[in-house]
Amino acid sequence: MPKLSLIVPFHNVRQYAPDTLRSLRANARKDFEFILVDDHSQDGTRAILERAAEDLSRVAQVRLIRHDRNGGVATARNTGLDAAGGEYLAFLDAGDWLAPRHLSGLVAAAEELGCDFVRTDMVQVTDRARTVRRVPVGLRGEVLDPRDAILPADRTTSVDYVYVWAGIHHRRLLERGLLHFTEGLHTAEDRPWAWRLHREAESFAVVDLLGVFYRRGVATSLTRTGDARQLDFIRAFDQVVEETSADRDASRLLPKAVRTYCAVIAHHLAEEDKFEPAVARRLRSMSAAALRRMPQDVLDGVLDTMDPHRSARLRRLRRRPGTRKGTA
Repeated sequence: MPKLSLIVPFHNVRQYAPDTLRSLRANARKDFEFILVDDHSQDGTRAILERAAEDLSRVAQVRLIRHDRNGGVATARNTGLDAAGGEYLAFLDAGDWLAPRHLSGLVAAAEELGCDFVRTDMVQVTDRARTVRRVPVGLRGEVLDPRDAILPADRTTSVDYVYVWAGIHHRRLLERGLLHFTEGLHTAEDRPWAWRLHREAESFAVVDLLGVFYRRGVATSLTRTGDARQLDFIRAFDQVVEETSADRDASRLLPKAVRTYCAVIAHHLAEEDKFEPAVARRLRSMSAAALRRMPQDVLDGVLDTMDPHRSARLRRLRRRPGTRKGTA
């Protein structure tokens, strides 16, 4: 069994893939497995991966998997998870990269702490600027209860730190069905994943290990586009609210889920000019329906404590004429 399986999906990232792949070589070990998933690239990425796989196979175990059609990052990660044989599992996105020997440090930390998953800080790279993004957890190097890290509802918490590549996960989470992503979500696929992990895993820790470099502003990223796929955040948060509603601590956790959902809706509404007019209309309509689907008593409490400007806009949107259920 490999000590670690690292899953890296690629789709039309010819410009960035070489940096990512060079960083894998600087992290390679014979007991590490690199799973490279080509999600039906059409720009020459495939040829780059073929050459890199041959080179990496000299220093690590490598699997190159090709999709016959583009399925999106959630599907590509799931393909990698299904193929992974490692005791530990980690992710990296094409376009991002790792500091040398970062993976060995992750494995050492996970083995020392013995918990279900470990989170790390990361470096966000925007053009030439670099900014450290820290896990919003104060205690470092100590095993904690992931459920406790969901709250408080009115603050940014660990469940909002949805950078799936900034950490490592023990295989027992995969065997419990906690690491797969919801198929068909083209954006916000990390939200239900993070919430499920924090609700159902038994232990986690945060360590001061800074070695993941996240390239913000990649041209192929959905955060750079304004098409209808961005609206998948509604389906993602519907899933978060539905699953949290069934949790044994629903009354305690739902205000956090609903508050985050409202904040993301308000964020997209504030930037609706980036969408095509038809998509912007769908955004408003789907957001109004989403607000009406939320537990109304919880929503009222959340709106009472939000920023007055955002709260007023969401209240008006909730009153928008439309079907009670709406569609997402």
